[in-house]
Amino acid sequence: MRKSFLKSSIMAVALFGAGMGSVWAIEDLRYLPVLENRGHATEADRLALLLSIDFDAYLEENPTYATSSGYDGFAGRWDDDSAEGVERQRARRRARLAAIESIAPQALGETDRLNYDLFLRQAREQVELLEFPTHVQRINQRRGVQQRAASTLKSLPNRSVADLKDQVALLRRLPEHIDQHLALLREGVALGVVPPAITLRDVPQQVRNMIVDTPEDNPLLQGFYDLPSSVPGEEGELLRNEAIAIYRKEIRPKWQTFEAFLTEEYLPAAPESVSASDRPNGVAWYRVEVQQHTTLDISPDQVHEIGLAEVARIRGEMERVKAWAEFDGTLEAFFTFLRTAPQFYHTEPEALLAEYRDIAKRADFEMPKLFGILPRTPYGIIEIPSYAAKSQTTAYYMRGSLAAGRAGQYFANTYALNTRPRWEMEALTLHEAVPGHHHQIAIQQEIEGTPGFRKMGLSLTGYTEGWGLYAESLGEEMGFYQDPYAKFGQLTYEMWRAVRLVVDTGMHAKGWSRQQAIDYFAANASKSHHDIVVEIDRYISWPGQALAYKLGELKFKELKARAAEALGEKFDIRDFHDEVLRRGPLPLMVLDHYVDQWIASQR
Repeated sequence: MRKSFLKSSIMAVALFGAGMGSVWAIEDLRYLPVLENRGHATEADRLALLLSIDFDAYLEENPTYATSSGYDGFAGRWDDDSAEGVERQRARRRARLAAIESIAPQALGETDRLNYDLFLRQAREQVELLEFPTHVQRINQRRGVQQRAASTLKSLPNRSVADLKDQVALLRRLPEHIDQHLALLREGVALGVVPPAITLRDVPQQVRNMIVDTPEDNPLLQGFYDLPSSVPGEEGELLRNEAIAIYRKEIRPKWQTFEAFLTEEYLPAAPESVSASDRPNGVAWYRVEVQQHTTLDISPDQVHEIGLAEVARIRGEMERVKAWAEFDGTLEAFFTFLRTAPQFYHTEPEALLAEYRDIAKRADFEMPKLFGILPRTPYGIIEIPSYAAKSQTTAYYMRGSLAAGRAGQYFANTYALNTRPRWEMEALTLHEAVPGHHHQIAIQQEIEGTPGFRKMGLSLTGYTEGWGLYAESLGEEMGFYQDPYAKFGQLTYEMWRAVRLVVDTGMHAKGWSRQQAIDYFAANASKSHHDIVVEIDRYISWPGQALAYKLGELKFKELKARAAEALGEKFDIRDFHDEVLRRGPLPLMVLDHYVDQWIASQR
């Protein structure tokens, strides 16, 4: 039986008649005005009201993200992950679906209709996921309160006394936030929804990494050091001492309790099976994850077959590049050479970062050749923090915010340098920085007139990660991949995403073991053993997400080929790229529709 919301000032259950005998149950009264205005306002005005109400509710539900994105009024607060908070989140999802379904789409103009379609799709997906206990999936080697606490504090400004007071407020509330996650993880144990044991092996050490008694080395306290001149020295020192005291008296004991729970209760409850299908109702759950991540109506079996075909095609390309390199041996021997030859590895972290920055600068110079629209937000290359580096992938991107005064950040991993080959660096930089994630996300953020949910709250992995992989394929047009090793690196990254289609569906739908997946990956790609293991464990902990990259890239390539064939000499690559990016992320089939419209207009 659902919990009552009568204790909340904004939550209750209201029945609202909308004509023709239909009735909606609204559990979040913030959405009630949308229904009350039916017949008294235009559908466009009702949609605008819904988007405004919903975005305010989203920011309220995600205060740490709102603060890091430059929105005022949310500083010093963690997301409410208490049992009551989780129930409010679930009620909001049901209420927003009822509200959008009350709007008649045929009465909307083109722009409003796109906003309607995207909002409706997201609302239905979020309610569909309520069938599964996703709320207890809070931790693995790549996520959890132990990582979020440090990354949240690190992302916040420290330019004023007010900024530091906000950080102090977060530290003061952190013990309660950890307790909320403890309760959710205990609920997961009771429900039988605990991540596979292999994905938790590094988590206790990640928590221990938060227990650092030297303040200047503590990941939670970095914002209180190297303060700018805008913070008076005495006030800065007082706030620093207050933060240190909170850590020692309140936060450190809570981390110790959390680590003991993980070691003594959570890990023993973790299953040995790596398959998402072995979760409660796991087969249906995984199918939903596949379709939501890819934004395609596609089954795990279909994905598996596409993957096998792509792996075979890319192996043929690799054989040709091996011949270009004049390597005398099998493809597997070439893999071994690329993994082990000292010439392909830096020995100092600074040298690795310097080469990444050089590649990024060269990419910046080539961008106007392929794009007419360039974003204002800059980006930089950052070293992945040591406390998280061991379990992190080779690189990742974090969006910037002009409002928050933060550039985009391309994080590069300097842990285990003998696993970071130079031949992969060009493709990786094009994917994470430009023309990949930074370019696409910065443009998305800077589109004028776009509703907030499309800038912040809309997850369309097939588009965003598909674009990132497609961006790698633009390297030759940008002057990259000029030697066989760099070209092989690009093919390795493409193969990596093709292999994902096979091993993700293999483990989660076809009964493959973790070792089978590792062996298949190693047989078809030259990535290091360490990277392969980290990747396979990522697919175990995030079912279906990794499928979006290759399927999205194939869609972007299909659309470009379709447009080039249809337009002939009229085809302009800059115009095509601007067209597919100018609306921000879209479901892949919606993007397909808009490109067809664009082709017709160009004719």
